Amino acid sequence: MNVSFVRPAVSELMFHLFERSLHPELFDIRKHDQIRQPGYSADIRICDSGHLVTFQIGDSIISEVVASCGQPLPDRNERFHRRLKGSRDESIKCGDRITYHMSYQVEKLSPEVFLNMHEELQHDCQRAPISHCFSSPNRLSPAALSFMQTDVWPHSLLIHAFHTFPEDCAIVKTQSLFEL
Repeated sequence: MNVSFVRPAVSELMFHLFERSLHPELFDIRKHDQIRQPGYSADIRICDSGHLVTFQIGDSIISEVVASCGQPLPDRNERFHRRLKGSRDESIKCGDRITYHMSYQVEKLSPEVFLNMHEELQHDCQRAPISHCFSSPNRLSPAALSFMQTDVWPHSLLIHAFHTFPEDCAIVKTQSLFEL
């Protein structure tokens, strides 16, 4: 009997940046939040394999995506894509209006350490402005979690995202700073 997981294996994850918006219909959206400031707006979505963030200043748009490598995405205006493994930091000037800084880390833990971290993250998930607890594949396995914390300022937006992958005993952490 096969057990199907909602999430892909953590080894299949990709981090993408586009200088355009992406159709939300491409993704299985679990939660959605919007941030509106006088200088910018942002749409934040939790998806099955990760997240989609669209940040807009006037007609300048960038979209950050964490998704499986099998996720159909357009090629047009893609600034970069990286397989999510280990850790990485990057900064990019997008057009003349947006500076984007990103950092990600994939932590693969022992089962015991993962269960302790997962329990701590469950408490954080309950206080997060946008979160989703996925269905567990069985009563003995912890359910995958995704949550995103936001720090909103007049000229910037900072997003911390956490995604757990219980079947891999892995946690994906991203930090994205969008600056005007």
